[in-house]
Amino acid sequence: MAAGYKRIATEEAWAPAELLDTYRAMAAKKSIDDPGFIALWSRLGARGQLSERLADIGERRIADMDSSGIDLQILSLTSPGVQVFDAATATSLAASTNDQVAEAVRKYPTRFAALGAVAPQDPAAAAREAERAVRKLGLKGIIINSHTRGEFLDDPKFWEIFEAAEALQAPIYIHPQAPPPQMSAPYVEKGLEGALWGFAAETGLHLLAILRSGALDRFPGLRIVVGHAGEALPFWLYRLDYMNKTARPGIRNGADRLQRTLSEYMRENVYVTTSGMAWAPVITFVQSVLGMDRVLYAMDYPYQFEPDEVTTTDNLPISDADKTKLFQTNAERVFRL
Repeated sequence: MAAGYKRIATEEAWAPAELLDTYRAMAAKKSIDDPGFIALWSRLGARGQLSERLADIGERRIADMDSSGIDLQILSLTSPGVQVFDAATATSLAASTNDQVAEAVRKYPTRFAALGAVAPQDPAAAAREAERAVRKLGLKGIIINSHTRGEFLDDPKFWEIFEAAEALQAPIYIHPQAPPPQMSAPYVEKGLEGALWGFAAETGLHLLAILRSGALDRFPGLRIVVGHAGEALPFWLYRLDYMNKTARPGIRNGADRLQRTLSEYMRENVYVTTSGMAWAPVITFVQSVLGMDRVLYAMDYPYQFEPDEVTTTDNLPISDADKTKLFQTNAERVFRL
């Protein structure tokens, strides 16, 4: 599987076994008022091999990487991460998981890099943990598993996190989780709360809310990464720009006036990965509307561990120079590898 580029996979999930056990117990006991989480982890928690792969950040994972031709994974704490806990628990878990993943990177520096988890429940503590993760532990960005107990980052009370990320030149990866309780009912009823559709609906909404909030005017150097070919937003760019011209101002957490169009924010502040979307028409379309420099390869391991998808991406009808950007140099630049 030799290629003229290094294959870097940028949305690759992990979690310590004890955290996965906690998710399973919470779902079984329904100890959290979140139907999406309960439905999702009632299913995922029963998949033993998935849990084993999530928890392994050592030789088994590397063997899977070797079998599919992946040179380096950027590890990120799996959804829902620390978002479902109270502030004190979430802050403590973010620090402890960051220490664990940093140790794996130190042990396998040529095979792993990682993003640091933070707990938006306490924005000031999250900003401090972001700085520790990047400056002390050497992690390459921040992972936030989308909504935090139903709240999105468009609310200015969370913007200390944006300020810290911009100052650190650290990208924030917004990864999906099941839709929050206030929007989950029809998704759960129809079995759509997970990756089939609910993830994209939830995270697309989250990113669009951030774009319309004015956060990227206040923090113009902030870089946001989302997966799954942009959570559908690239396909809507024309309509988003058109409708946003007449959208009502002053919505909750929305700016009265934006300095740029929504598509400009997407092209200048947002990067997208191909996680779970190994399909040439999608990848080449997103490259065409956002630019070759804005799209990064990802596998979505271990949730979508399909080695043949690497070959599919290798065979995209684009130049070797653009394949090098997709697989290697875009990731190296965005995550400062």
